[in-house]
Amino acid sequence: MCGIWALFGSDECLSVQCLSAMKIAHRGPDAFRFENVNGFTNCCFGFHRLAVVDQLYGMQPIRVKKFPYLWLCYNGEIYNFKQLQKQFGFEYQTLVDGEVILHLYNRGGIEQTASMLDGVFAFILLDTANRKVFLARDTYGVRPLFKVLTDDGFLGVCSEAKGLINLKHSTSLCPKVEPFLPGHYEVLDLKPSGKVTSVELVKFHSCKDEPLHAACDTVETLPSGSFDLETVKSNIRVLFENAVRKRLMAHRRIGCLLSGGLDSSLVAAVLLKLMKEININYPLQTFAIGMENSPDLLAARKVAAHIGSEHHEVIFNSEEGIQAIEEVIFSLETYDITTIRASIGMYLVSKYIRKKTDSVVIFSGEGSDELTQGYIYFHKAPSPEEAAEESERLLKELYLFDVLRADRTTAAHGLELRVPFLDHRFTSYYLSLPGELRIPKNGIEKYLLRQSFEDSNLLPKEILWRPKEAFSDGIASVKKSWFSILQDYIDQQVDDLLLEKAAEKYPFNPPKTKESYYYRQIFEKHYSGQSSWLPHYWMPRWVKATDPSARTLKHYKSAAQE
Repeated sequence: MCGIWALFGSDECLSVQCLSAMKIAHRGPDAFRFENVNGFTNCCFGFHRLAVVDQLYGMQPIRVKKFPYLWLCYNGEIYNFKQLQKQFGFEYQTLVDGEVILHLYNRGGIEQTASMLDGVFAFILLDTANRKVFLARDTYGVRPLFKVLTDDGFLGVCSEAKGLINLKHSTSLCPKVEPFLPGHYEVLDLKPSGKVTSVELVKFHSCKDEPLHAACDTVETLPSGSFDLETVKSNIRVLFENAVRKRLMAHRRIGCLLSGGLDSSLVAAVLLKLMKEININYPLQTFAIGMENSPDLLAARKVAAHIGSEHHEVIFNSEEGIQAIEEVIFSLETYDITTIRASIGMYLVSKYIRKKTDSVVIFSGEGSDELTQGYIYFHKAPSPEEAAEESERLLKELYLFDVLRADRTTAAHGLELRVPFLDHRFTSYYLSLPGELRIPKNGIEKYLLRQSFEDSNLLPKEILWRPKEAFSDGIASVKKSWFSILQDYIDQQVDDLLLEKAAEKYPFNPPKTKESYYYRQIFEKHYSGQSSWLPHYWMPRWVKATDPSARTLKHYKSAAQE
C-alpha cells in the first residue's frame, strides 16, 4: 500500500505543484521520493512508500537497467509475479512484485500486462521511447486511482482525489477530477511538450470472466461443467483458501480485522491455519471494535478463542465516534450515508492498530456481501436471475462504497489492506454458479458459503450461521443502533429550515435527511463542487427503505425478536 502521484505537461512550477503530493503522505509513511522525467521538464512522479516487500530496492518510480525508457509508479500487490517469472523466463533485478509489470509490458504490451496481473493494483507506466503513458486499475478498484485531464493535455494522476484538487493550471476553468474506472486501462500519447492526448480507454476484465492469469495459477484446473453440490462446495473451499494463501506475501507483520460476522471470521480462521502451515513465527493479531457489550465484540471474542488468535478489543463511546466524523469524511472523499457510518468504527480500529501494535498488513472480509448475496434485502429478490444481476452491479460499484471505505480508513493510518473475497479467480468461479445455488435459503443469506465450510471445524457453528449484521450496526448495542446515535446527535446540529432548502443548495444527490445534510456540508467544506464523485447513495433494493441500515428492514426486526 503506497501513495502514487504524477503530472504530465504542467504549466506551473513543479516545486509548487508537488505540495499537492504531500496530501497523500499518510499512504506511505516510510519514505518519499519526487522525481522529474529526463527530457520532459514539466513531467514528474511523486511516491509515498509503505515498505512491505523488498526493503532495499522498493522505492519508486521503478526503473531497471534492461528497460531504461520505462518508468513505473504503482500501488498494489501482484501475487503471481513469481509464477509469471517462471512461465516467461523473466530476469528480475529487484524483489519488488511490481517489477513484473515492466517485463510483461515489454513482452506483450499493455493489454496482456493488465490481464495477466493477479492482484490489486493502480499504476502509471511511462514509455519514453514510444512516447506513451498508460494508466490501469484492478478489476474491483481495491487500490484507488484518480485523474484529471484538461482540454490542453495537462494530466494529473493520484491515489486519492485530495492530491489533485488544488493543482495549479493556466486555464481558468477548474479541471474535473474523477475516479479512474476499475478493470480498465487507458493509453495516452505523450507529446514533446509533455502534454498528453487520450487514445483509448479499454475494459480488460469483467468480474464474471475467468481471468487470463488463471492459466498460471497455483491451483490446478478445477472440476468444471458440474454443479454437483459437493463439487461446488469443495471448489469454493479450495479457491478461498488459495485466495488467502497468496495474500500472505509480506515482510511486515500480518493482522486481521474481526467483527465476529461470517466474512471476517472465515478470513481470520483460514489465515491463522495457513500461517501455522508455513511456520510464521508470530501469533496472528485480530482486532474487533465496538461499544461496550456490542454484538460484534461478543461474537469476535468467541471466534478469537476458537481459532487461538492474539485478540485486541477497541471499545469506543458515542462521543469518540461523533468527534471522528469530519476526519473520516475528509479521508473517504465521499458523503454516502452508510459508507460514513461504517467507516467510523473501521477508522478508529485502524488508528489503534497503527499506534498500539506492529501489524501493518491487515486482512479483512470486504466483498463477500456483494459476491455471495449477503445483504438482508436479497431475501426480497424477485428471482434468482435478478439477485445475480444485483450481485454483479454491487461488485462493479464496490469502488464507490465498501472498497473505498476499507482502503481509505486503513490507508489513513498507513496500513495495507488485503481482501481475499475479491480474489479474481474466486469471484469469477462463484459468479459462474447457477443463480438458484447463490440465493438465500431457509431465511439465511450466504447459505452456500456457510454450507461450504460447515464440516471444516474452522468456526463455531453459531458464528458460521450468525445472521448478517451491518458493520455500522453491530458495533453498537441491539437496543440502540449506531445510526440512531448519530441521528440523535445530528438532529441538534441541522436546522429544519436548512433541510427544507437542501435541494436548492445541493441539486445533485440532494440530502433527504438531517444526517445526510450534515455529512454533505462537511464534504463540501473539503471538496467543494465535487459531488459527482458519488453517482448515487447506497440503498437496498426491492424494499421500500428510507434508510440504508439493515436494522430498519422487517427481516432484521423479526430475526432480532426471535
